[in-house]
Amino acid sequence: MKKMTRRNFLKRMLSIPFIAFISSGIGYWYARYIEPKQIKLESHLITHKNIPKGFSGMKVVQFSDTHVGHHFEKKDLENVVKKINDEQPDVVIFTGDLMDDPLNYPQADHLISILHKIKAPHGKFSIFGNHDHGGYGTEIYEEIMVASGFTVLKNENTTIELIDNSRIYIAGVDDLMLGRPDFRSTLQGIPEDAFSILLAHEPDAAKEISEEFAACLQLSGHSHGGQVQLPFIGPLITPPLGSKYVEGFYQLNDLTLYVNRGLGTTRQPYRFLAPPEITVFTLEKPS
Repeated sequence: MKKMTRRNFLKRMLSIPFIAFISSGIGYWYARYIEPKQIKLESHLITHKNIPKGFSGMKVVQFSDTHVGHHFEKKDLENVVKKINDEQPDVVIFTGDLMDDPLNYPQADHLISILHKIKAPHGKFSIFGNHDHGGYGTEIYEEIMVASGFTVLKNENTTIELIDNSRIYIAGVDDLMLGRPDFRSTLQGIPEDAFSILLAHEPDAAKEISEEFAACLQLSGHSHGGQVQLPFIGPLITPPLGSKYVEGFYQLNDLTLYVNRGLGTTRQPYRFLAPPEITVFTLEKPS
């Protein structure tokens, strides 16, 4: 029998009144219909000695985990695209889980015209999440993203290069749960003095990456910020490979990890103290 820790005991005890709150009319309405629609725009400055001078001020926007089809519809995605374009990003990154169930979503092709409207003069990049592979949906997801103007990175990296020949690297690893991830191939050929952004759907990949490989910034999703959190306790349930690092910034050796809370929901259509987000990063070379 698994030993119950004090933290797990508190989680279990405090979850009882929370469940009662959710079950009440006001609590249910808020967690089901209000917070899931309250998209927060999170803005952060990223400074690193490896950022080329020409990239100072470049704006990178990340969105993640839309789970279209699970209480997140086309009109919601259209709203997200508008919010992204309002930020006038230079680069846009999607960190996986476009549809909740790709094979059973009947309007998958309709998402292309929506995602294609995202404007990013220096490129749009995406990776696979576990739901993108799930139910043999791999080809469906890749076809949608490519047709929408995204570069799909699968255990590979590419560059963004400016007119002065300065460059940064964008690397994307395949999904850790249902794909065939290969960190070595993903980061192969990136110079040690280059600024690199690694896209990995599951945030818990950061521990191994920080100990065995070189990357500057890792952007992840998957955790949904726990989707439901309690004050002083944190998330009640976190997914596999999304339980160590749940939301926001973490520093692991020389690697900075950022975990996006995502936009949609999965399993249950609730959010509580874990609002959906779009993240705006502005790069800056330290003076």
